[in-house]
Amino acid sequence: MIVHSSAAWVVHIMVKTLEKLFHTFFFGNYFYGICAVALSIEASLQQGYSLNHPFWYILLFVGTVIYYTIAYLHEKNSTSINPRTIWYKEHQAWIRKSQWLLLLIAVITGSYLVFLYGSGIQFVKTWQWIIILVFPTLAVWYYGDAIPWLHKISLRSKGWIKPFVIGFIWAGVVNIYPAILSVIENKSSYEPDVFHFLLFLKNGMFISMLCILFDIKDYATDYNEELKTFVVRFGLRKTLFYIIIPLTAFGLGTFLTYGTVHHFPLFRMLINTVPFILLIIVTYHMHRRKSILYYLAIIDGLMLVKAICGIGGSWIQHT
Repeated sequence: MIVHSSAAWVVHIMVKTLEKLFHTFFFGNYFYGICAVALSIEASLQQGYSLNHPFWYILLFVGTVIYYTIAYLHEKNSTSINPRTIWYKEHQAWIRKSQWLLLLIAVITGSYLVFLYGSGIQFVKTWQWIIILVFPTLAVWYYGDAIPWLHKISLRSKGWIKPFVIGFIWAGVVNIYPAILSVIENKSSYEPDVFHFLLFLKNGMFISMLCILFDIKDYATDYNEELKTFVVRFGLRKTLFYIIIPLTAFGLGTFLTYGTVHHFPLFRMLINTVPFILLIIVTYHMHRRKSILYYLAIIDGLMLVKAICGIGGSWIQHT
């Protein structure tokens, strides 16, 4: 009897520990950091660039975690029943300490990259600097509701445009930044063509569709706050079947057409269709209520699936 009770206690402790780790991994935005790194590697391989210095991926990871964590640290809704908001309130002291640690890592890795490749910065042209600055500017503008002088024009308050802003920022960070960094590392020139633009558009639209799906969980809050997201404006069914699925199918058709015309290997085309098909399947089943962890693990997890498929297709092509 004592052995049985001890075993049950050990199992209980293990389950609770795993649950805490699971919440920390997803609520703490570490999963977003992994997705950003994976998408950056995918984009480099697909665009034909060599992989960047490992410190770039560390900087990208910690930068993503810091950015997404800041928003929830400033969450003022004390009556929220959102599990993620509650988790942030319960662990606020630890999160703030981890933010400072991550910031320190970002400063060290960023400084080292500047020290290592500073001489290659001269190869970055003026128009490329403008592009580099566009994405952090939009990122700050997006969370402008936490900044007094940007509060009224925050992009986050524009329900119909915010998913595309997020998709645009993500595509810029994972597509364009690694490419320009590769130029700096190798002291070469960055000359994007139509293929680079289409990859940028594919990443941006794919993530935008995920963002629209993600807005479904906030329907009640957005409706009460008169935030005109797609699901508030058009309703759940029209959003799923008249917006997300058609746009996803169009993106898939565009990719297949381009790949066929340019004679992409069959395996590369097939494996890169997997994320689009899964997105359509997930969208079809979104008419049922889902938990916050479903959105974080399954819907956002499609970013990781997309990166893995893209990396796999590129790796097979070059072996």
